[in-house]
Amino acid sequence: MLLLTGAASAAGDTHSLNWLQTVAFAGHQTDYSGVFVYQYGNRVETSRITHVVETDGEYEKLESLDGPKREIVRHHGQVWVYDNHKMVQVDSRHGRGRFPSLLPEQLSALSGNYRVKEDGMQRVAGYNAQVILFQPRDSLRYSHKIWAHTDSGLLLKAAVLDDMSRVIEQYAFTQLKIGGDIDRSWIAPNSAAGQHGAGTRVLNRTSMPVNSGWVADALPTGFNKIMEVKRPMRGKHAPVLQLVFSDGLSAISIFIEPVDDDEDDVDGLSSRGAVNLYRKVIDKNLITVVGEVPPRTVMQVLDSVRYNSR
Repeated sequence: MLLLTGAASAAGDTHSLNWLQTVAFAGHQTDYSGVFVYQYGNRVETSRITHVVETDGEYEKLESLDGPKREIVRHHGQVWVYDNHKMVQVDSRHGRGRFPSLLPEQLSALSGNYRVKEDGMQRVAGYNAQVILFQPRDSLRYSHKIWAHTDSGLLLKAAVLDDMSRVIEQYAFTQLKIGGDIDRSWIAPNSAAGQHGAGTRVLNRTSMPVNSGWVADALPTGFNKIMEVKRPMRGKHAPVLQLVFSDGLSAISIFIEPVDDDEDDVDGLSSRGAVNLYRKVIDKNLITVVGEVPPRTVMQVLDSVRYNSR
């Protein structure tokens, strides 16, 4: 009986992972346009997103509908941000996946760190959705729940849950059009940069891959380093070292910079939604750990950071 139960569970995991492959593919290959909300704590932010696939790749436009105007256009690894009445090209090689393309393309490592299972059917923004739950295998990461359109696989809703199954943050479409006649006027005739050509300037934030010798000994199992760079950052007097680790679903970044006595360089823990930040000065270096993981995890990771002299 135990063998049969184990075999059934493995088959369920495989089926759920197949679903995730469909979701990851749909986020890049589906034409859609809609409005989604991002909620954390008492905050609600509303955005409009348009995504289309052309012969030369994906185009995506994200517009904030609350507060000051903010617009981001992405195409073929390049990013433009509407800033001070101009479109500014910025470095695009950083940052986590974006709703509804949150899922990584490499999903094979997920089953080692999470139990993945289907959790029923629901409706989101008028579409039928398959619910899939990721439950962590330890207490050092959050649970994740996603709602995938049953026909296209497009991600319609995503939530991060704490260890009491309470929602910490979530994204959800409230209006959505999938396929059909999606407005493309914003990419014609010469792509995002060309559209705003006269006012476009390039913001130079070049990142340099490095192997610095800094290590973290207490990362949760399954978090592997995917990037280590030194790069300029706004408000910093010198380039900042950044190490990025991922378990296939969540990421942890470690930032290391010389102490410059700025007022912002203070020790402590802060949070925004599911993202927790912890910083501390160690041997004249300000070390900051940021991750979509519980507070205990960012504190554990920071306390294990050290320079491995070679």
